[in-house]
Amino acid sequence: MPPRVKITKEDIIKTATALVRVSGEQAINARAIAAALSCSTQPIFSNFASMDELRRAVIDRAESLCAEYLKREVQSGVYPPYKANGMAYIRFAKEERELFRLLYMRDRSAEVIPEETELTNQMENFVHNNTGLEGKDTKLFHLEMWAYVHGVATMFATGYLDLDWELVSKMLTDAYQGLKKQYAVE
Repeated sequence: MPPRVKITKEDIIKTATALVRVSGEQAINARAIAAALSCSTQPIFSNFASMDELRRAVIDRAESLCAEYLKREVQSGVYPPYKANGMAYIRFAKEERELFRLLYMRDRSAEVIPEETELTNQMENFVHNNTGLEGKDTKLFHLEMWAYVHGVATMFATGYLDLDWELVSKMLTDAYQGLKKQYAVE
């Protein structure tokens, strides 16, 4: 009898993530994943207590991939760090449309969304250091800028827009400079 092939938790997450990239969030189902792995659904349910647990693992993987985009863009040094994060977010939306949708365009009304995250705090620190704004003004400035960046990213993710990167860069600069003027930051 040939040895059994062991399907690992990592294999399942990797396969589910690949399926989401192609077919969207609805691809996170036991049959589709089992078919892609050429196995029964048994290894999936042996490694995950529920499909919700697997879905969460795929979301975690997508968050890690998005974080890699942010890190690479900042490290490239092409843009100042605050702008680099916005450009990376938009690039992720363009290049990983379905993962972007899974992360940032799903219904989150039943989720507890933290008011502060490490990334939000970091972005607000960039705003503070670059503008001198304090407290609520720093938070509102970042929220307004993030809403703009998210809008552009969503247009890329849905195929509504496909702009060249120089224009996207100019748009982000214009929005940032406009907010600085609005807050009368010199």
